Amino acid sequence: MKQVLKSMFLIGVILLPLFVSAQNPPVINSTITGKVIDARTKELLIGATVTIKGTTNGGPTDQNGQFRLLTAQKLPLAVVVSFLGYQTKEVVVSDDNTEIQLEEGANQLADVVITSRRRQESAQDVPIPISVVSGNRAEDAGAFNVNRLKEMVPTVQLYASNARNTTLNIRGLGSTYGLTNDGIDPGVGFYVDGVYYARPAATALDFIDIEQVEVLRGPQGTLFGKNTTAGAFNISTRPAGFTPSGSFELSYGNYGYIQAKGSLTGPLSKKLAARVSFTGTQRNGTFFNVHTQLPINDINNIGVRAQLLYTPSENVRITIIGDVSDQKPNGYGWPVAGVVPTKRAAYRQFNAIIADLNYKLPYSSAFERIVDLDTPSKADNQLGGVSVNADIKIGGGTLTSTTAWRHWQWTPLNDRDYIGLPVFTISAGNSVHDQWSQEIRYAGKVSSRLSGVVGLFGLWQDLKSDPVQTEEAGSAQWRFAQSSTSALWKTPGLFDNFGIRTTNRIKSTGLAAFGQLDWALTDKIHVLPGIRYNYDKKVANYKRETYGGLQTTDAALIALKNGVYTNQAFDTDVSEDNFSGQVTLQYRAGSAINAFATYAISYKPVGINIGGLPTANGQTLLDLARVKPEHVNHVEFGLKTKPSPNSILNLVFYNTEIKDYQTQVQTPEPGVNRGYLANAEKVRVMGVEVDGNIRIANRLTLNAAFAYTDGKYVTFKNAPVPLEETGGEQAFKDISGGVLPGISKWSGSVGGEVTAKGKLISLKGNYFVGLDAFYRSSFSSSPSPSQYLNIDDYTLANGRLGFRASTGISIFVWSRNLFNTNYFEQLLAAPGSAGHYAGIVGDPRTYGVTLRYTF
Repeated sequence: MKQVLKSMFLIGVILLPLFVSAQNPPVINSTITGKVIDARTKELLIGATVTIKGTTNGGPTDQNGQFRLLTAQKLPLAVVVSFLGYQTKEVVVSDDNTEIQLEEGANQLADVVITSRRRQESAQDVPIPISVVSGNRAEDAGAFNVNRLKEMVPTVQLYASNARNTTLNIRGLGSTYGLTNDGIDPGVGFYVDGVYYARPAATALDFIDIEQVEVLRGPQGTLFGKNTTAGAFNISTRPAGFTPSGSFELSYGNYGYIQAKGSLTGPLSKKLAARVSFTGTQRNGTFFNVHTQLPINDINNIGVRAQLLYTPSENVRITIIGDVSDQKPNGYGWPVAGVVPTKRAAYRQFNAIIADLNYKLPYSSAFERIVDLDTPSKADNQLGGVSVNADIKIGGGTLTSTTAWRHWQWTPLNDRDYIGLPVFTISAGNSVHDQWSQEIRYAGKVSSRLSGVVGLFGLWQDLKSDPVQTEEAGSAQWRFAQSSTSALWKTPGLFDNFGIRTTNRIKSTGLAAFGQLDWALTDKIHVLPGIRYNYDKKVANYKRETYGGLQTTDAALIALKNGVYTNQAFDTDVSEDNFSGQVTLQYRAGSAINAFATYAISYKPVGINIGGLPTANGQTLLDLARVKPEHVNHVEFGLKTKPSPNSILNLVFYNTEIKDYQTQVQTPEPGVNRGYLANAEKVRVMGVEVDGNIRIANRLTLNAAFAYTDGKYVTFKNAPVPLEETGGEQAFKDISGGVLPGISKWSGSVGGEVTAKGKLISLKGNYFVGLDAFYRSSFSSSPSPSQYLNIDDYTLANGRLGFRASTGISIFVWSRNLFNTNYFEQLLAAPGSAGHYAGIVGDPRTYGVTLRYTF
């Protein structure tokens, strides 16, 4: 199987261009023109969108209400015309200078079209729980990355102490909670234009010219190339087109916020079109570092994306996309949010330690937005890549080949102790990652009652230190590491500049064959079986060497140093293959009711600990190097309804059980960077989700989504103790029945926008007011449940007020966190388990103004 998939990769790269060149001969392009007017007033409608049905070929009407489209199709042909506040209309054009009249909008919701099943279809017709956020809605709400998008989709959880340490979960599942370990795969797939992004840091990047975000919940391994046990983000960018168009946007706000976006598209020749898009975001830091007297945790992002679209015939579309994103913030640094009394001796408690070192925190609350960090903060995050996608219509479907290469480089510098003392003076996990992927699939109809998708997928990854990863202690480390009253701990220079330099590398191969059918037993009853074969292999090399500190031959002093950092090296490789699949039964009682039930078995690939292993009695616990794959059993029942033409209401019940759940655990050993991975025997997540929207009187749109999520460890008998039990008689405990971290039992979002026709100076258009609110209940912020590391519930509100002109000009003022709510996104125990923990504090109230122009 492995050799077959590698061969298919070469076929996709080498033979597809030959296949494309043998397609139909060129067709001479023609031009259609016309104008769009108001059916009642006969006024010209400027900025109405006219698109040739079944294509992406379209554009807006100009200042004279006229449109002009270049096409290779012969007349007559159908066009779809849409305009804000008017009913979308389909018209057959048989000659030039066609006049199209639009009626004012009916009290009806527009249909949401998705592509998650590799074809265009209504989101309400698909038997999958799915949330769809359009690019326009995300832009209006200021959701320019996934972290902000989560406020619109309550089933999504994202936690990040920096770009690398990002956890993206759906229904509380997907990635380990806390600090990232590179040795395991995410359980939530992240796709942009069909390309899988393997690194969690990709979710920290600004969206570039996004058309739509589809969030699929539950296992999706029979639809997507990479196995996704918890769900998937399917992100589409705006494509290149043959009709010249563009958009520009500029935003200003408090904290020195500036964001600029732009996009241009148009033809380079009769068969070649291009699109170039960019985004840049800057904002001053929301914290102040009293140690350096400088702000910290700012935003400094830039991204560019370019596309070429080649259409040698009506049946072939080839898209080449290249993108580069660069983030260079002064961050991230976090304040101490609290101190936990541990079971260690009194002299080993955090407050006693800093008192002995004559140190006092310069703030009493993390919400003062002050930090005291003696190590400069750095978080350079660069991602980019190139992809080639070919869509070829064959028979009743489309053959698609997607070939991609992506690159990630991470250059950080962190203050891991979160205070102004030289405890850990350097923490720099420099990494570089390259991935290559190839997907070949065919999606379409086999007969009038049978359709589906079948494909092959290959992913090759190479992740390594760049060139080394460094951890270094400082002169205050002795007091934090002190575990006895021996005077040897005070030996001058014992831990000064004592550290480890680590070289590591993990090479991964993931191969898969997948397919899913949609069999219409009757017009109302469909059966959708799917199957998947996975092969995963990981090869890891790890070596760290100590340096610095007091150079001595005294065995007692060497033992003290070894309590902080030791040499460690291991080489290991793991491989697994398995079959998984699912079956869905769908019942469509009518156009307004779609019921479905799904049973799925899925697997999350085998993993390797690559951040260092714990030790016992001076020996490395090599048996912890391998992390067993997760076994997922998932049951789901859903009901999608359309109670009226102007409303949608959906309901989902689900239960997910995972055997050998991959979890991140912490250890008091500073040398085990970012903790280590382990398997909990069994966890369970169950819940209910309700979402819907309604349009009232053509001027008011409301949407809401609510989720109840109950996640717990069914069995985890050998879990690490929580922070407050560090130093007790046991280093591990049975936490069976405890709650999973990062899951709020209740969460929800509500939003709405009201519009009214009017004029701004001489511009005709619509005034609008929008308000969105997001709520989540309290949740645990510790892999092992703790009575201290819990985050309180909070509510956030965002608003906007502005004017959209029919000429394509929009101007609006906005505010995020309107009521300036203080809240934590995450709590992180400091390494060494002295008792203090840091708080990832959410953004304060921000506000500004945005000017946008589209043509």
